[in-house]
Amino acid sequence: MEDPNTAPLEPQDKGLVVFAEKLTREPGRFGESDVEALRSLGFSDLAIHDTVQVVALFNYYNRLADGLGVQVSDDNL
Repeated sequence: MEDPNTAPLEPQDKGLVVFAEKLTREPGRFGESDVEALRSLGFSDLAIHDTVQVVALFNYYNRLADGLGVQVSDDNL
């Protein structure tokens, strides 16, 4: 994965990537300052809520698939 800090992204997109990656990889270190970072980029509380919901849902699906040993074949791509 390309480093979001050096990727050619708009500031809002970069902020979302950083937010989603931290929530995924370091949920115990996640806090109000992370939410404030998105607010400072112009995201509403509803948009932040929706972002957390989507990140959490995809993390759930990935863990469910990993836990059940789901394999994806090339036929499914």
